[in-house]
Amino acid sequence: MTDVTDTFHLTVQHPRPGLAVATVVGEVDMHTALTLHSEAREIIQRGHPRLVLDLAQVGFCDSAGLSALIRIWHAAQAAGGLLSIAAVPDRLTRMLSMTGVDALLPVHATAAEAVADMSAGQSTGADMHGSVTSSSTGGEYRELTEGEPAALDNGQRQEASQAGNVVKG
Repeated sequence: MTDVTDTFHLTVQHPRPGLAVATVVGEVDMHTALTLHSEAREIIQRGHPRLVLDLAQVGFCDSAGLSALIRIWHAAQAAGGLLSIAAVPDRLTRMLSMTGVDALLPVHATAAEAVADMSAGQSTGADMHGSVTSSSTGGEYRELTEGEPAALDNGQRQEASQAGNVVKG
């Protein structure tokens, strides 16, 4: 029998007004997909209709996770925004391609590329820092204070080294 865990963390960065980068850590499956959807929808409703989901630290994503991504895309569209996904795991890339969802969701190699794409034509602000929140399925919630380091993956850390350390939920 396979062990099922509800390990899931979401860390959010607000690099520019109206734009958020949510780093997803853990598994996105039938146990965590609803949490991902509701937390992403909350980010959008809080005034960040342009959302990048950084999936570099996602170990597994099943059809429930794919469904959550589609529902998040709908929520972003309804708010006049856009959902992009970055650093997509191979299995999810295949699911996106087989279902045709890759035609809806812009897919980027890194979150930094997705942010640059979404920021094209916008005024430039500080890179990858600002208000950051972290939460998990366990209900943990933490907001970092101004100047406290934000969570970044290795690619983002290289491009925005001034942003700091990884936050663990």
